[in-house]
Parts: sequence; structure tokens; C-alpha cells
Amino acid sequence: MSDDSPLIQSLRAAVTAAPGDVPLRLHLAELLLTAGRHDAAVAEVAVALQHAPGDPQARELMARAMGAPPAQTPLSAPPAVQAPATEAPVARPPAAAPRGGFDWRAAEDQVGDAVPPRFVETPLTVDGSGDPGDASAWEVDAPGTVRLADVGGMEEVKERLEAAFLAPMRNPELRKLYGKSLRGGLLLYGPPGCGKTFIARAVAGELGAGFLSVSINDVLDMWIGNSERNMHEVFATARRQAPCVVFLDELDALGGKRSRTQNSGMRNTVNQLLTELDGIDAPANDGVFVLAATNLPWDVDIALRRPGRLDRTLLVLPPDAPAREAILHYHLRDRPIESVDLGKLAKATDGLSGADLAHVCEAAAETALLDSARTGTVRMIGMKDLLNAAKSAVPSTEPWFAAARNVAMFANEGGMYDDLLAYLKKRRKL
Repeated sequence: MSDDSPLIQSLRAAVTAAPGDVPLRLHLAELLLTAGRHDAAVAEVAVALQHAPGDPQARELMARAMGAPPAQTPLSAPPAVQAPATEAPVARPPAAAPRGGFDWRAAEDQVGDAVPPRFVETPLTVDGSGDPGDASAWEVDAPGTVRLADVGGMEEVKERLEAAFLAPMRNPELRKLYGKSLRGGLLLYGPPGCGKTFIARAVAGELGAGFLSVSINDVLDMWIGNSERNMHEVFATARRQAPCVVFLDELDALGGKRSRTQNSGMRNTVNQLLTELDGIDAPANDGVFVLAATNLPWDVDIALRRPGRLDRTLLVLPPDAPAREAILHYHLRDRPIESVDLGKLAKATDGLSGADLAHVCEAAAETALLDSARTGTVRMIGMKDLLNAAKSAVPSTEPWFAAARNVAMFANEGGMYDDLLAYLKKRRKL
């Protein structure tokens, strides 16, 4: 400020550079108080008390700035007055209240408007993890009603799921007879918007199991060690509420290649995930089934895909004709339509993902709505609206196939992407 002396100005700059330096801020408050600027001194001391609530110097300064009488000491006490012997003894004034007796609540009420609270924070535990009750905050969805029969088409995907995952779990006697191990999980991969999450929920419904969906936002934490603890708590919650399907969404983010990760916390989180997956066949993990989904399987740490972990992979491709017809029926069932040939519309939307099909229905509805608003007459959604919307829709899967093509051709070690290669050849995308 223009009224500040050069010393106060320089101290203000120093406090701005080091806001947590309590002695420096108290020195600035002392100078402001000496200069008669009580309000500014109160503001500085209030900030100092936020950093060091029990600091005696800060409390004394606040008392002086608020106008409280200073505590008297023997050095500052006036000399005793000797009264004549014939007079009554002079009554001494009451001793000043000690520092600890200052009414801080009243001071806080007076200073509240001058220095509003900076933050409202949840109290931290010793390890900085917040409310200890948060450890049980993972919500497991109850067994749903979605089944594989609700997944339109995709017969090949259903057969793979039945053979690799569902049949052994439904038939424990046969599993024991043939020595079929349930160790490991299932990795769903493919272009975005093709129903990987929906299929995972359908698997949970087939098993009659709870569903616990986990993404990177649920696991990562700013405090060291908390991300690993969160990962462990995911699996601990699934064990407590078994049978339960743990669905790791966007696995390339949760379990990315450690060789490409500079952050040690993220590497430790991947290590914790590997540890939890290693225990899937332990007695404590009975009834815990692990599914994962990713659009970028080539970015997943190779250790996650070794036998015993996420060793089964399933390619989820854009929906085939029966699946497209079922998806279109689902998105049009509650809309006012007339004379819609779903079979013809399914042929016209070849190559579109499930998300693209939802957008086609939305765009057709927008067209009909706009016409109704302009004419003042409500009209139905017709086949023309849907075909025009389908014609203008650009398949969102094409960029993914452009990247996957190089992987399938030049990085197909051990036949990991044989199914993807076969699809690309069939669709003449090579």
C-alpha cells in the first residue's frame, strides 16, 4: 500500500513469498501495530494463528491488536506508593488477566469478518487419509437383472464367455473332475463404445454376484501409500461381500506399463494390483471374480497378462446386425416413431458402435423435435430421419482400428491379437 513504509513493504513481499513463515508474519504484524494499523495487524496475526494456533507471541499480539490491556510484569509495574501511617492502606488494582485467560472466542467473533476462513477441510488422520470411515466407502451394486440374453447378438463373445468363464463357475463338480482352474481373470478389449461394461454387468448377473466397478479416480490419492491402500481395500471389500465381480475399468490407466511410468506412486499401485491378482485363487478370495476392460491392451503392463492374472482376453467388436437391431430397438422404444424398419436400419448402420447407434437415435429425435417446434404440429420420428442421421454419422471406432492395425501386424507376439487380425482381414482393413 502507498502508506506503508519501505520496511513494511519489503516484509509484505517476504511474507507473500513464504506464507507459512510464522515469525516473519508476526514481525510484520508488530510493525503494523506500532504504526497504528490495528486492522492490518489483526489480519496478519489471524493468518499466523491458522498456521500455529498455540503460539504465545501470536496470542499476545492478537490481544494487543484487539485492544486488550497488556499483561503487567514486575519490570513494568509502577513503584509502590508509601501511604502515610495515619491513612488507610492504598488498595492495589486487580492484577491483569494472564494470557491464557484472554477471551479468544470473542476475539474470533470480532475478527471473523476481517479474515474469513480460507478452507473448510475434513480433519486428517495421522497418515493424512481423511475420515477413517471412508475405508468402507466402496459401494458394491447388488446382483443385477442384466443377463447375457439381454446382450443382443454377439454370439461368439457369449460362447467365449461361457467356455472360459461361466461354465466352470456354474459347474464346480465338473470343474473339479477336469481340473479346471478358476485362477486368473478376464480382460475385455476393443474399440470404445462397444459394450464392454455392459457385458461385464451381464456376467455379474449370470453369476448372481455383486458388481464393484473401479476406475483410476477411485484409486489414486495424493498421499503417499494411500493409492496402494485403496487398491487393497477394493479387493478386501469384494472378499467381504462375495460373491462379487470386481470390474477394473480402463485398465491401461490403472495398470499401465511400469517402464513408461515415472511416478513411483503409480508403479507401486500397479505392484499392489499384481499382488491382489496373485491371490485370486486363495481360499480368502473364493467368490471374487475379476473382469477388466481397456481400449488399449498394448499399454497394459505385461505382468498383468501373464497366466494366473488377467490371462484370458476377449475382443469386443462393434455390434453385428442382430446386436445393432437390438440396440436400436432399445433406444427407440420410448420415442414416438412410425413405420421404422429396424432390419433395414441395422444394415444402414454397419460399422457403428453401440454409442454411435445411440447418437443416431438422438439425432433423429432432434430433427423431428425441431420440425415440430417450427410448424407447431407434433410429428413422429420416421425412417427418413433415422437414415439421414445414420448417413451423417462417422464411425467412432475408425481411429481405434487405425492404431490397432499396426499392433496386430507388427506386435502380435505369441498370437495375442490373432482374433483382431482375423477381424481386420475379414473387414478388409489391412
